[in-house]
Amino acid sequence: MLMFKERRPAVRTLRGWAISVLNDAEAIRECEEHGWTQDRGDPHARERAFNAARQDRPAGVSPEAAAAAIAEVLDSIGDMCPECPPEDLV
Repeated sequence: MLMFKERRPAVRTLRGWAISVLNDAEAIRECEEHGWTQDRGDPHARERAFNAARQDRPAGVSPEAAAAAIAEVLDSIGDMCPECPPEDLV
């Protein structure tokens, strides 16, 4: 039987690509209730994302620019959903 590898959806921006890489490396997650992207705070997942970004980057993007895009996304998100109540109040 002929098998096909699942094709990833086309990403139109470098930021979208970086979010996809972070998601694949499980370095980020989505709040199940509100949909906000959250940093999981896992250093191993972050390292996997940076390594993947440097090795499998979009055409025409340098390894440094790919790593910078990953870092930019990580710097722009927090580890808590802004709509969820703090855990110590629940």
